[in-house]
Amino acid sequence: MSKIFTITEGLENMGALRTGGQGSVYKGRRIGPIISAVKLLPTPIQSESTEDKNYRNFLNEVEKLKKVNEVPNPNVVKILHYGITESGSFPFIEMEFIEGPDLGELLKPPHEKLFTIKEVIKLADHLACALSHCHNVGVKHGDIKSNNVKFNIHSGNYVLLDFGLSVMSDEQRRSSMRHAGAIEFMAPEQNEGQMLFQTDIYSYGVILYELLAGQVPFPLKDNGETARNTVMLSHMEAPIPDLLELRRQNIPKTWPENQQEREMQVPGWLLQLISKCLEKAPEDRYADGTVLHEVIAENVITESEQGAKMMIAELKSQNEMLKKQITTNEQFITLTKRKVHLSIPLLVGLTLVIVTLFTFALFRYSPEKSKLRQPAIDTVGPVKNKHLADTVQAKNKPGTIVPFIKSDTSKLSNKTHPPIKKKKRRKKKFLGIF
Repeated sequence: MSKIFTITEGLENMGALRTGGQGSVYKGRRIGPIISAVKLLPTPIQSESTEDKNYRNFLNEVEKLKKVNEVPNPNVVKILHYGITESGSFPFIEMEFIEGPDLGELLKPPHEKLFTIKEVIKLADHLACALSHCHNVGVKHGDIKSNNVKFNIHSGNYVLLDFGLSVMSDEQRRSSMRHAGAIEFMAPEQNEGQMLFQTDIYSYGVILYELLAGQVPFPLKDNGETARNTVMLSHMEAPIPDLLELRRQNIPKTWPENQQEREMQVPGWLLQLISKCLEKAPEDRYADGTVLHEVIAENVITESEQGAKMMIAELKSQNEMLKKQITTNEQFITLTKRKVHLSIPLLVGLTLVIVTLFTFALFRYSPEKSKLRQPAIDTVGPVKNKHLADTVQAKNKPGTIVPFIKSDTSKLSNKTHPPIKKKKRRKKKFLGIF
């Protein structure tokens, strides 16, 4: 990238990051890999002496900035160097370069128009910590807006940038803000060139409002003088639009329904905090960043305690349900064991009875027994004697007395079976003696 002009010896100009009426920010590089952001103020210094009013004011404000870095803070950009450019004699402030998007970029596509409640609370805590740190050393930022808060992709912290307005004189500040300031974030008293600790509190409230609602309370339609005056007058006189209604309108429709419902449940303390920050009169707001940060810490702790209590209560309820379930299961197991103890003897007894009955029935109705009990039937031949047939028939009738009749069966026997011829038995001689 070609150099536009020389900033100072040992500091390479790598091109403009952004420009505006309050000055321009360039990307700088010192000898080696160190990258920085250099803020150039729009009013040149005629001579580097205490007789020059602008130079004197610049040095006074820079001395305050040096106090910001006496104790490092992860939410405040580090001031590395300051001075006057070699060409043009513009005052500059060299700051740490934070790698990551600013809030303005995070609210544009492909990102959503608003933040989740959880992320808003995180940013509220980080930015209040930055304001508390600056206000404790007497430094008023004066230009808090979305573009001056960056998300550090390496640390995950939100960092407050650009202390350029804080080093300007009141006259320079008044002229700069009237023509080129971010009018949507300015407190009512800034229209008169005032810059108080409460001024930073008001701009802080506008940022939180924007992150929750998806837009600032009074958007700027164009950069014309009429539009700017309309916005400033709204800050001074108009009531703040309903934040929750704007959030409902701008909440992403791509989010699941349960997430949309959950994200509409903005904590009451957060809404009250934003409302107090956006009071028209400075005295009605929080006195400074330290008070603001303490309020956030107290509410976050209280909310955490309430959440912990609710979680504990829910866990206790689940524990009681589990105890009841365990008791029910134990009773069921005990009852089942009793049924098993009672049924085993009964089953053995029934088995023995069935085996006994089966054995008895088998013995009782066996074929051999049946043959033994059947009466003998004379199958020698047909009965020709009528009287004998009547006798046999009468025999089969129970209770009938049948006289014994001697029948002559010799003829029948002879006809039926031929006579058996007897063989003569020969006597064997024993050893030839007989």
